[in-house]
Amino acid sequence: MSPGTGLCRHFPVEGFIVRAVLLDGPGGAEVLRMGEAKRPVIRSGQVLIKVAASSVNRADINQRQGNYPPPPGESEILGLEVAGTIEELGPQVEGWHVGDRVMSLVGGGGYSEYAAAYAGHLIPVPKTMNFEEAACVCETYITAFLNIFMIGGFEDGQTGLLHGGGGGVNTAAIQLCTSLTPNAKILVTASPGKLTRVKELGADFVIDYTSGDFGEVVREFTDQKGADLILDHIGADYLASNMKSLAVEGSLVIIGLMGGSKAELNLAVMMVKRQRIIGSVLRARSVEEKSRITGAFATAVLPLLTDRTIVPLVHEVFPLDRVAEAHETMERSDHFGKIVLTPN
Repeated sequence: MSPGTGLCRHFPVEGFIVRAVLLDGPGGAEVLRMGEAKRPVIRSGQVLIKVAASSVNRADINQRQGNYPPPPGESEILGLEVAGTIEELGPQVEGWHVGDRVMSLVGGGGYSEYAAAYAGHLIPVPKTMNFEEAACVCETYITAFLNIFMIGGFEDGQTGLLHGGGGGVNTAAIQLCTSLTPNAKILVTASPGKLTRVKELGADFVIDYTSGDFGEVVREFTDQKGADLILDHIGADYLASNMKSLAVEGSLVIIGLMGGSKAELNLAVMMVKRQRIIGSVLRARSVEEKSRITGAFATAVLPLLTDRTIVPLVHEVFPLDRVAEAHETMERSDHFGKIVLTPN
């Protein structure tokens, strides 16, 4: 029994069927369909979450296309973050109760009525936040926090260059930087239609990435010093301009490869300037690593979410059976902030 609740901690029901998004093989959004799947059977250290909302991430598009398989042992169902209430507690779970409002990273399975999550990856949902907002937090805000602050070592007073315009990770990164490092200078690249909204979100300078080499603009804005940290999800296509933009002893953190994985690099210049290029992913990290990262994030950022200093940006909420439309919206880059899914 769960201490103080009178409710069963763990009662797996074999064959229990839930509604979930399934794939008819790799391909475009048309391969997504509603179907039935077995409810997750939780393992030691896990909880079962009744999903109130999940969200769409670029990794979901890559997995749907057949380019990003889930780690071994994780659900084949799409979805990397959820918000909802705890339905069951597995063995060795302490400090949580059935009915608790939580948000969490998941290795897969978010596009479903129920998802399994490790207790160490849970964050309580503040009373000031609804589930749709909470579903936007874990994948994007933790990714931004991990790579900018924990890995990149970004400090107040420095200059950061963020790529991604109105995407989920980038809008989260802008909010985190303006809140945690208020004296930093934040430069952002964006498409022409999103320049104003990115500026309003808190960026000090916004660059139209379609207008030419952003590296020249960054050098000019920083009096030729460059950016101390660059957060990039493009990869090869941006490498030359990123290195031109990077300051002496600066760090380029690459978290995506939308522009390819292979490019030439002048190692001599990199050595003279003592620059760092760091590759980073979140999903493939161990359970223990994710627990450590989640804990650090919650300590630093949960108070800002609770008092609504930081408010997750919800672009649009789609019912789960309109998941194909949600994916198409992301692929057109029509969104500003996060695309949310809710069970019907």
